[in-house]
Amino acid sequence: MSQSRARSGLGQCLRWMSGASIFACSCAMVVLVAIFGWLVFGRYILNATPTWVEQLSLLLVVYITFLGSAAGVYEGTHLGVTFLRDGLPRPLRRIATLIADTAVAGFGLVMMLACLELFEFGWSTKLPMLNVPESLRTLPALLSGGMIFLFAGARVIGTVADFIQGSSRAGEEN
Repeated sequence: MSQSRARSGLGQCLRWMSGASIFACSCAMVVLVAIFGWLVFGRYILNATPTWVEQLSLLLVVYITFLGSAAGVYEGTHLGVTFLRDGLPRPLRRIATLIADTAVAGFGLVMMLACLELFEFGWSTKLPMLNVPESLRTLPALLSGGMIFLFAGARVIGTVADFIQGSSRAGEEN
């Protein structure tokens, strides 16, 4: 398998993961709006407040936040202060981007590993009113950390590969 085909296959897989995250966030937003509609209806029309809505909404917001942030890392739209990097000359800008992507990938890996411990620890505890494992609250952080690691790590590998290919091409030209 050629390097370009491998990169395009990986890129397609990462694009699918990001799209699945955005789709899951979109579905969670629809459910969030619907359950708050039910909360208002239950409280003011039926005079019987559905107490589970608060716990479910907290859980959905966690999913939306973490999965959305992972997709933001893939698309390069997540929070970032880039004006310093963008002001650098092109060679230094590439190095600064490589350092930043490496740091983000490292953060994602640490986040994934730490959340894995939390996920395992909380499996036997139940969330109040929902009666589902507490680990469902840490699952999105675990998934997000893994995706952040993959998305930023793939950019690091791509940048290094481009640098190596550029260096080998420069050597061939001499």
